[in-house]
Amino acid sequence: MSEQKQPASRASLKAKLDEKLLAYQGVWVFIELERGQVHSVSWELIGEGRKLADAQGVELSGVLVGPSGETTRAAAQDAFAYGADNVYLVEDPLLADYRNEPYTQVLTKLVNKYKPEILLLGATNLGRDLAGSVATTLATGLTADCTELAIDMEGRSLAATRPTFGGSLLCTIHTLNFRPQMATVRPRVMAMPERQEGRGGRIIEDGIDMAESSIITKVLDFIPDRDTNKSQLAYADIVVAGGMGLGKAENYALVQELAAVLGAETGGSRPLVQKGWLTADRQIGQTGKTIRPKLYIAAGISGAIQHRVGVEGADTILAINTDPNAPIFDFAHYGIVGDALKILPALTAAFRKRLAVNRLAS
Repeated sequence: MSEQKQPASRASLKAKLDEKLLAYQGVWVFIELERGQVHSVSWELIGEGRKLADAQGVELSGVLVGPSGETTRAAAQDAFAYGADNVYLVEDPLLADYRNEPYTQVLTKLVNKYKPEILLLGATNLGRDLAGSVATTLATGLTADCTELAIDMEGRSLAATRPTFGGSLLCTIHTLNFRPQMATVRPRVMAMPERQEGRGGRIIEDGIDMAESSIITKVLDFIPDRDTNKSQLAYADIVVAGGMGLGKAENYALVQELAAVLGAETGGSRPLVQKGWLTADRQIGQTGKTIRPKLYIAAGISGAIQHRVGVEGADTILAINTDPNAPIFDFAHYGIVGDALKILPALTAAFRKRLAVNRLAS
């Protein structure tokens, strides 16, 4: 008798689980608003979330947490313009600055109350801190630093793809038995959607049940980053980068000279950082910065999978490598088989001459 009851019991548990999962619907994107500015990754995720919501035939909602005021309300209208159907809005002076405790409480409360099926956050410093806390509080799965998101229509689950084993492999992760399904995506991995001016939506207002006296963390002061030498790789229109094909650290100056002529940012592959030739903030790839420039010039970079993940969103990729079989030629738009130590100075001279001609013509 016990053997006959066991399958029925399993079927009953599965039915209850399926019923619980079906209570969750919709795609949410956390809109990162800090000191009056929305991080661009939020709009990139709204664009990606729109695709996921349309694939499932559900609504796309933004979650906006911040202080009361015109800036917060304006961000809600921007969310509609980029593709959101709804915005869940929580305004309170306690939320003027990011602190993990109140933000986690707000987002956890909203999820438990409205039950989204998918929750996406940017893999920024703020987003990573918040996503981990919320996933832990909700006892659900979180896939970090995703490079691709899709819907498995057969199981209606989020297929979140990310590099693993140091970027040498890609794996797709599904959260089958828990909701919401959570994922973080780094800035510039997804394309920025086009604004649709005049597009509207529904604002759903909620509150926070917390007093300042109950929050352990206090914001004493805000010190802006005034380091003008800090790289802006993720937002550069042109990036010139070097790899081990440069031979030695001194030759990286050739990359910097070309970048100076083009008004570009400079970067490099992971081995250069590991050797101390380059600071970590200029590393390009899955374990560094993800970029989407109009032009990317890669000199002496082989193009391993972790580097490809970080650059394949570029509009145009020019690869320079002595090895005609280098992996980078598989995804570059243009390739030059040759010595970067000779080609970089030639490109610098050619661009400098072209710019001089343009100045005379103007």
